[in-house]
Amino acid sequence: MRTGMNYNFRRSNSAASDWCASLCIMRSAQVAFAVLLLGLSGWTQKSQKETAAPDVVLITIDTLRADHVGCYGFKSAKTPTLDSLFSEGILFRKAITASPITNTSHASILTGLYPAHHGVSDFGVALSDSHVTVAELLHKKGYHTAAFIGAVILDSKTLAPGFDRGFDFYDNFPAKTLGAHWDRIERRAEEVVLHAQHWLKSNRMGPRFLWVHLYDPHDPYEPPPPYAAQFKFSPYDGEIAYADHAVSSLLATLKAQNRYDSSLIIVMGDHGEGLGEHHEDTHGIFLYDSTLHIPLIIKLPAGIRRGSTVETQVRSVDVLPTILEITGTATDAKFDGESLLGIFSKTSTGRLAISETDYPLRFGWAPIRSVRSNDHKYIEAPRPELYRLKDDPKESKNLYQPWNETVQDFRKVLAAYRVAAQQVGSIGTAPVPSSTIEELKALGYLGTVAGSTTVPEVSLLPDPKDKIDVQNQIHEGMVKQERGDLPDAIQRFAKAVELDPESGMAINQLGQAELMAHQYEAAAEHLRAAHGLLPKDNSITLKYGEALYHRGDLLGAAKVLEQALESTPGQYAARVMLGEIYLARNETSAAQDQFEAAILVDAEGIRAHFLLAKIYLSRNELVPARQQLHEVLRINPKNAEARNMLVAISQR
Repeated sequence: MRTGMNYNFRRSNSAASDWCASLCIMRSAQVAFAVLLLGLSGWTQKSQKETAAPDVVLITIDTLRADHVGCYGFKSAKTPTLDSLFSEGILFRKAITASPITNTSHASILTGLYPAHHGVSDFGVALSDSHVTVAELLHKKGYHTAAFIGAVILDSKTLAPGFDRGFDFYDNFPAKTLGAHWDRIERRAEEVVLHAQHWLKSNRMGPRFLWVHLYDPHDPYEPPPPYAAQFKFSPYDGEIAYADHAVSSLLATLKAQNRYDSSLIIVMGDHGEGLGEHHEDTHGIFLYDSTLHIPLIIKLPAGIRRGSTVETQVRSVDVLPTILEITGTATDAKFDGESLLGIFSKTSTGRLAISETDYPLRFGWAPIRSVRSNDHKYIEAPRPELYRLKDDPKESKNLYQPWNETVQDFRKVLAAYRVAAQQVGSIGTAPVPSSTIEELKALGYLGTVAGSTTVPEVSLLPDPKDKIDVQNQIHEGMVKQERGDLPDAIQRFAKAVELDPESGMAINQLGQAELMAHQYEAAAEHLRAAHGLLPKDNSITLKYGEALYHRGDLLGAAKVLEQALESTPGQYAARVMLGEIYLARNETSAAQDQFEAAILVDAEGIRAHFLLAKIYLSRNELVPARQQLHEVLRINPKNAEARNMLVAISQR
């Protein structure tokens, strides 16, 4: 197994620079490491004699900042479980994530690869089967494997394809789930843990790999009782306290099964949260430490290195190689990370961390890359940034100068990184299926990227630093819209348009909110403008056609919907709406064609079956009418209108 990235970025006179040592990726262990290996070796030999391998439990807590956890120095925190785990394990003070986006960061954790290598740069981008995952490797070794996720954003059937590879069980969200926020797109931490506990109790024999993902600290911050009252003025910390409590329940199950002491347990954040720093309310746009610095606590089997603290920098991509070394899992696969067991060497100066985000592309802004050593961070953006972290941990004083030697060295690192990405064929951003766009929006993310920019070079795109207030307004507007507060949502989107009148995304969100509020005239005008700015975005084209339809412009709506279907035929909603327009114009044959096409796209869509039944009834074709109505009842047995129509047919 080879680990580490072979970039030729060392300067010839590296001894002259204090920070240059941090560029070296450590590959050999010294005395302290040898002691650690002796301990692990003894434990491994004993385990092999007992034919028992350690359980591996990976717990990722979404949107968890390191500086909001008690054992990281946050005095107001209520995180007794994580604090206790630190006393029984190893705390890494400077752990850096590969991305501030959930899917991208988790792909790096599960594969040990940077985003440019695993290709999951955005929502809905499949994790290629050419990249082996920790679940696959452990499963091949004989582990029982399961994953339990807290949000639809990691559903392997929709927004995270390929993430389920190697898992015997992957707890996706039910398809076509109706109802409230918690039933549809998110699970409370206690529910996620309950599902995991059932699996642990049903799978007691042999080694187990369990991944548990808790989404609660993600905005909007709505902790359940009693944490809502206890953290009335800091609900984000209330969500963290609640997640910590859920972790305690999970660990209690391991203890009850007498598997806790021998288990390898890893608790970490996937990324942090802006909380207003650098004007970023949430995450995904910037690469400051507020969203990149994550907590990482590892409890080794048999309590080895209990209570240790590692001050030097490590990366989220180091987790997979660490798991493989501790479990004795061999592979020829190559990783960007390396095992953390070697970090205990006194000569270790930390590991260079690369991070990136393509999420700004969804707004038509430039993507960002960063390189971080123990001492410096360089952020590559249209207006580059350099920070000396020891003196400026909040990254408030930009020291960037193009001739700065640190800048030049870090630019070489990113240049090599880009070359590697091109060789791998990184997928980049991708359009999200229309069926999942609403789920993304409900979670506070934009759901489309198609046509967001026509600029040939991303360096010519706007710097996200100049647009962050627009993103904040759009994000808050989507949260308000999900909660049903349309007046406030419309106000937020209108403010975003005021801040950036040329933002097709802001205008689109405003038009869609007005459409939901039945403000059809205003919606049609704004969606027309958004369609003109982003003509390749078929989700906008569809909504524009819908606004025209409700405004009564059937001819205009038909033209727009036909345009959308010409480029993207598999759009259920567009097919049904166009069929309804044809029905309104008494073109029943054309309407039937659209409804039948819609059923081919989604056989579970009730509306197409129901309208097709009406067409058959209008022709007195009772048998096919019954068939369509029975399909409606198969999908929804409580559909009263379908039952009444069947009764009426039986009385003819």
